[in-house]
Amino acid sequence: MLSERVKSGLAAAKARGKKLGRQKGDRPKSDRLAPKVIDAIENGKSYRWIARDLGISKNTVTDIVKRHAQKP
Repeated sequence: MLSERVKSGLAAAKARGKKLGRQKGDRPKSDRLAPKVIDAIENGKSYRWIARDLGISKNTVTDIVKRHAQKP
């Protein structure tokens, strides 16, 4: 019952032209740390070591590396 109301509410919002979902935006901290992360990866450091050294999560390190690999 609840999921039906949620789904109908989302459909109504979408019909009114609302954008649903998370907004795209900048990642100021990870964008600022990206060069350090890539440099450390190239020097053979582990994701865990980089995360501890820079004070970020291992998943953030992984995301930075994935975004760097996708760039042409």
